[in-house]
Amino acid sequence: MRKLSNWSPCLNQLRFSVTGLSSGGFTVMLGTAPPYLLSWSAWRLLSTVLPSRLYHTVDDCVYSVYQSMVLFFFENYTGVEIVIYGDIPKKKENVVYLSNHQSTADWIIADVLAIRQNALGHVRYVLKDGLKWLPLYGWYFSQHGGVYVKRSANFEEKAMKKKLSSQIKLGTPMYLVIFPEGTRYNPELQKVINDSQAFAAKEGLAVLKHVLTPRMKASHVAIETMKEHLDAVYDITVAYEGTLTAAGQRHPAPTMPEFLCKECPRVHIHFNRLDMREIPVEPVFFRRWLHERFEIKDKLLTTFYDSEDSEKKCRFPGKSQKSPLSLTKTLPSLLILGGLTLPMLLTESGRKLYFNTWLYGTLIGWVWVSVSP
Repeated sequence: MRKLSNWSPCLNQLRFSVTGLSSGGFTVMLGTAPPYLLSWSAWRLLSTVLPSRLYHTVDDCVYSVYQSMVLFFFENYTGVEIVIYGDIPKKKENVVYLSNHQSTADWIIADVLAIRQNALGHVRYVLKDGLKWLPLYGWYFSQHGGVYVKRSANFEEKAMKKKLSSQIKLGTPMYLVIFPEGTRYNPELQKVINDSQAFAAKEGLAVLKHVLTPRMKASHVAIETMKEHLDAVYDITVAYEGTLTAAGQRHPAPTMPEFLCKECPRVHIHFNRLDMREIPVEPVFFRRWLHERFEIKDKLLTTFYDSEDSEKKCRFPGKSQKSPLSLTKTLPSLLILGGLTLPMLLTESGRKLYFNTWLYGTLIGWVWVSVSP
């Protein structure tokens, strides 16, 4: 320990950050998973004799409790400043949310917007197929209406249509989050960027600098299948402040652990609501339309990274507003889930149930996702 005390201040700061992270965000977010899933499972069992619509209504409420607890750590705890460009509708809408993808924290940004519309429980994701193997969460996201998709030639269009159509028949509120790039943009992975740009050039599309060439399949299937159910498409462009080096080069966006370590001072969110009448249905025209939307994102991000001022702050063009999140939106959820978790951990029988839920819940979830379409 004496050697550690002689290390540089930077390493001491890193140790402090990691300690704060492990004792705060991830510990609670992961630690509350078993009681949350047990509560949801009890409701799922009870709801088998109740109308499906009632099940989904309560499921959305339960889900919003968990996600607002997550936002306690990603907004209130970190103190990150949310800067929004554009006018977010105050009313709830059925939407497809299309965003650029650069960080493991990107899915949180959808929650950031949804909670400001009181639509947090409606958020569902189109996810990479491999994420269905996440312990506990992988299976639950599917139960909440999430869609797992494979890439390229393995994309199962019929399965996605079937899943979304079943949600529409139930009248399920939809805030469907899609990242059309399919993988994260990382300026350090130059081969991925080069391959993406080469694909665009081969297809006669504009070559993009700050985003990857979007793939259309999941977005097109979602919008085509739900076009009568949707109110709009939300076109979102996200930039994390502090990702520009002193030499003016872009470096990777913060990961979830880095975000929780308070390494991102501001998140800039450019919001654009698109009416469904603006979106072409025919695949060839939709592909061109989607690429044009990403050309706009690329220009916005170029402006963002070229606009650094004397205070090392970047911004998107246009008017913006800071949007702090009230503790009243998140703290009650933290107290509820903490209140469910602590009693389990304070008794021997509770701890046994807790760890068995992790073990058997994960195994049952893996069996379920491996046999379900």
